[in-house]
Amino acid sequence: MKLSTGREGFAGMGSGFRFQAGNSGRYCRLLLLSGSFLLLLIYAYTAHAGTSLLDNEKKELYSQGTEYFHQATQINDTDPAGARDLYNKALLRFERLVEEGEIKNGKLFYNIGNIFFLLDDIGRAILNYRRAEQYIPNDSNLVKNLAYARSMRQDKLEIKDREKILQTLFFFHYDLGTQTRLLLFSIFYLSLWIFAGIRIFSRRPFTSWGLGVTLFFTLLFSISLFAESRLARVNHIGVIVDAEVTGRQGDAESYQASFEAPLHGGTEFTLLDERGAWWQIELPDGRSSWIPARSGELVRAK
Repeated sequence: MKLSTGREGFAGMGSGFRFQAGNSGRYCRLLLLSGSFLLLLIYAYTAHAGTSLLDNEKKELYSQGTEYFHQATQINDTDPAGARDLYNKALLRFERLVEEGEIKNGKLFYNIGNIFFLLDDIGRAILNYRRAEQYIPNDSNLVKNLAYARSMRQDKLEIKDREKILQTLFFFHYDLGTQTRLLLFSIFYLSLWIFAGIRIFSRRPFTSWGLGVTLFFTLLFSISLFAESRLARVNHIGVIVDAEVTGRQGDAESYQASFEAPLHGGTEFTLLDERGAWWQIELPDGRSSWIPARSGELVRAK
C-alpha cells in the first residue's frame, strides 16, 4: 500500500499623522487585538504541526504495523496470546496513521478491519470494512470479508420491505460499485455524443435507436451516482461498536428499554438525531431507539 499530511513612503505617511488621545487608545486596542489574533494563528499552526506525522514517520509506522501483523499471523495457531499482543501493536500503528498521519485510504481501513476481526471485535471490524468500502468498493476480498463479518453478528435484522423493493428494482445501483457505475456512465455518455455526431450526417433508423438507448443509460447512471453522492452527505450511517448496548425510548438511562433484547456490536444504523451524549438511531428494519453516542461510530466522520 502506498502511503497514500519603500521607507520613504512610510516615513511620509507617518509624519502626516498626528496622535490624539482618542486615536491613541483606539490604535492601541487595534494593535493588541491584531497581536492576539496573530498569536492565535501561530498557536493553531504549531499545534497542528505538532500532531502531524512526517513522511518518514508514516512509512516507519506502516512498516512496523505490517511486520507485527505478519508475525502475529505466523504464531496465531501456536501462541494465541502472543498473537493478540502483536495484533494490538500493529493496530496502534495503523490507527496512528489515520488519526495523526491523516491518511485515509481503502487498504489501510481494510487492514484495520482485518485486525479487529481477528481480535473478535465484530463491531469495529464492520465499521472499518465500511470505511474501506468508500475507497475500494469493488475489492473482492473486502466484499467477502464484510459479508462474512456481517454473518457473524448476533443481531439478525431484516431490512424494510421498501428497501427490498428498491434493491430489486434498482439492482444496478446496489449491486454495482461506484467505480463500475462511473465507468458505465462515461461509456454511455461518450457513445451518446458519437451517435449525435453521426445523426448530423445520417438519418438512418439505427442512429435514432442509438441516441435513445445511450441517452437512457446516461441519465440512469448519472441519477444513480448523484443519488449516492447526495445520500452520503445527508445520511449518517454508523455501526454499534460496544459489545452490548440497551436501546432506550429517550435520551437518558431513566427511559425504558426500546426492545426486549439489547443491541450488539456490528449492528448498522442510520443516525437520526443527536442530543448531548445520546444518539437517536434507525435500525435496518425501520425501528428507532436512543443509544449513548459512545456506543457507536459513524462510517463517515462528520
